[in-house]
Amino acid sequence: MSEPIPDEFWQGVEQFNRQEFYACHDTLEALWMEASEPERTFYQGVLQIAVALYHLGNHNWRGAVILLGEGISRLRKYQHPYFDIDVNRLLKQSADLLSELQQAGPENVADFALQLSQGSNSSLQRPQIARFPAPNE
Repeated sequence: MSEPIPDEFWQGVEQFNRQEFYACHDTLEALWMEASEPERTFYQGVLQIAVALYHLGNHNWRGAVILLGEGISRLRKYQHPYFDIDVNRLLKQSADLLSELQQAGPENVADFALQLSQGSNSSLQRPQIARFPAPNE
């Protein structure tokens, strides 16, 4: 990591965890556009997962699947933890969601999104960005 962690990044994390994915995208995109590597690709990976979740909320199965895959691919390049983020946890939750979403298929995206938002399926979990170690540990 070559740059200090900007406050705007933590704002984006809070937005992500509050499921404010469009706002998160805007916050992280502003950082991404100005950043240099390796931070640039890290921001892009996180914001792609946020946009994937935004697409899922709009029942856009294809957009959600593509962006989850791209975000996961970018974040796999980062050592755990990175930017004080539990990258392994975010990757696992995102990969699990991607697998479940692919199995559900585009014809079931509305039901899938509803189950995810309601937490009515214990095997489905919306990705969260956690600090490492978690503040209460």
